[in-house]
Amino acid sequence: MRRTRDGAEGWDDYAAFYDWENAQTVQRRDVAFWQRLAAAADGEVLELGCGTGRISVPVAKSGVTVTGIDRSAPMLARAGRRIARGRLGDRLRLVRGDIRLLPFRARRFGLVMAPYGILQSLTRERDLAAALASVARVLPKGGRFGIDLVPDLPAWDEYRDRKTLAGRMGRDTRVELVETVRQDRARRLTIFDQRYTTTRGRDTREHRFSLTFRTLTVPQMAGRLERAGFAIEAVLGDYLGGPWDLRAEVWVLLARRR
Repeated sequence: MRRTRDGAEGWDDYAAFYDWENAQTVQRRDVAFWQRLAAAADGEVLELGCGTGRISVPVAKSGVTVTGIDRSAPMLARAGRRIARGRLGDRLRLVRGDIRLLPFRARRFGLVMAPYGILQSLTRERDLAAALASVARVLPKGGRFGIDLVPDLPAWDEYRDRKTLAGRMGRDTRVELVETVRQDRARRLTIFDQRYTTTRGRDTREHRFSLTFRTLTVPQMAGRLERAGFAIEAVLGDYLGGPWDLRAEVWVLLARRR
């Protein structure tokens, strides 16, 4: 039997490059959406897989009290530095933990956010089921759950050793990303083999790791939410509230705890 790679693998190594890569790809186009959702929440907000604070920090800056949880210590260390720079210690708390077993009391949060494909890093069905059950536990009746999925990764073309990004990270370091994409379509897994090369002066280093994602369709994810005790409120195809269809570039599901 083939082993399914744990989706948490690789993220410690990715921490050093996460903000640099996302500044060139997703940028900040989803930030205002999460700020609006958080501002409408009835109570404290929880972000699953908060990483370096790309979403949690601007949400906290908008005046909302946020808790961010992540398994990766290097990711959280970077988020901690952002919090210190922004003097957000009274509004943004970081917790190292597992989203499959959230270490919070029942019905604590008014909104749980799962931005930018974090649930797709749960590569086994039992892991997703555990995470959804755990989210349901920490939300009260009527509490909101927002999920953002990277659209249809299993349909992406496979390729090998393609240079996808290059540029400067900070003033002194040049970075190049060479990437391989592999598909296991039977299990809806997409594996990104990453090779980052950093050059600073005469010092050149190579950093290799892989990231694995499991992608369900929107109807499949909606069905799992309903079985976990949620009612689907909306399915969106953009960050401005537009409706979802099969051609949408964004897959966002909003649900309420029944």
